[in-house]
This record gives sequence, structure tokens and C-alpha cells, in this order.
Amino acid sequence: MSDLVKIEVVDRVMVITINRPEARNAINFETAVEMAKAFDELDANDDVVIGVLTGAGGTFSSGMDLKAFAKTGQRPLVPGRGLGGLCEKSPEKPLIAAVEGYALAGGCELALACDLIVAANDAKFGLPETKRGLVPSSGGMLRLPQRIPHHIAMEVILTGEMMAAERAYHFGMVNRLAESGHAVKVARELGVAIAENGPLAVRTAKKIILESKDWRQADMFDLQRPRVAHIFASADAKEGATAFAEKRKPVWQGK
Repeated sequence: MSDLVKIEVVDRVMVITINRPEARNAINFETAVEMAKAFDELDANDDVVIGVLTGAGGTFSSGMDLKAFAKTGQRPLVPGRGLGGLCEKSPEKPLIAAVEGYALAGGCELALACDLIVAANDAKFGLPETKRGLVPSSGGMLRLPQRIPHHIAMEVILTGEMMAAERAYHFGMVNRLAESGHAVKVARELGVAIAENGPLAVRTAKKIILESKDWRQADMFDLQRPRVAHIFASADAKEGATAFAEKRKPVWQGK
């Protein structure tokens, strides 16, 4: 793994850190490629159940590296996966954004592409693209209205003004607030709570939650049924029931 992205695994939680603090963790193409590799490693590592995405130096990410774009004309888009190797294709395993400082433009879109968000109580989110004659095309216009009320999303996107973490928490976009400097710690704690559960069940639940957004109500149980059949026939399901009956912690196999 390159110095652009750092990986650390503790207690079945993988922390992926964008490591460009001198550039406020702005994403250039090289960083996007390394992020995609990290997400691949998250899915491939059988000892890991969940990931945490954060930024070094007290800032989550300021989005696309405009200086690099001006110099090379290359956007930090990974083919088939979008900005940062994440915005158009999520890992199979859940991913928590741990936000300190600023999550702006593409940085905010990276956070929105995660499955859960933990933010420092003084963190700020923003989609300022309209202030530059642009639009947030890596998911900001698509995901933000799904996370917060319609008119608030309109305000944030059309004005380009920043939204405080506490306001984002109030509207349900942020799962948990942390003291400044402790977002990763709180995200790890949330990750550990999830990692205690059956890994196959966790991956399957994420997949169905994401896919079912497009299902018609009349079809949804018919579509869900084949996607959960393997869960009820799995070794983990048997182990979960046995552990409950024996009043002990389950020992998961992930199958």
C-alpha cells in the first residue's frame, strides 16, 4: 500500500486513512487508485468485518485535488467505481466515515457514499460546487436528498454553504457525534459493535438495504427471498442459534 493511503486492522475493523494532510486530503488520481485497492483489501480480508474511512491531520477530505486537475486534466475517477474508488461502487462490507474537520465537495460525497457516518462535533460538511459554476456529480445531488429532508438538501446544494455536524446529526445524516479529535475512536467502537455480529449476515443485510431502494412494494419480498436463503442455511445461522441456547458468544465462520 502506498503512503497516500494507510491501513490498520484492529478488532476486525480496518481503518483506511487518506494520507495527504498537506493537501487537506484532496484526492488526485493516484490517491483514488490507492483507495480503490484499500477497499478491495477490505473485502478480501476474512479477518475484517467492517471498514472505517478517515483522513489524516484533522481533516476528512477537501475533495478533488484541483491543483492536480489544473496541471494534468485528470480527474480522480476510478473506472467503474467513481471518485476515490468509492462513490459509484461501494465495498461489499460496511464502511463508516469518521469525519474530522472538513468534508467538502468530493470529500462530502465520499462520506455520503459510506454506510454510516461518525463526525466530530465541530466538523463541517459542504457541497460548494455551485459557487464555482459546477455541480456535485459524484453523488452529492443523488444521495444528500436521501439522507436529509428535501428542502434542506436543496438549500445545502444550491447555496453551497457548509452544514455543521450537529445539524447533520439532527437530520439523521450523521449516526454519532464525537468530541473533536475522537471521530475515529467512536467509529471504531461502532465498528466493533457491528463486527461482533455474523459477518455473512452483515454483508447480506447491507446488500439488500442498498438494492431494495429500487424494488416495487409488490415485488420486494419475492426479490428478497432468494437473497436471504443462504443465510438461513448457513453455518453461522446454526452457530448463532446454538450460542444463544448455550448462553455463550458465537464463533463465526463467515459461511
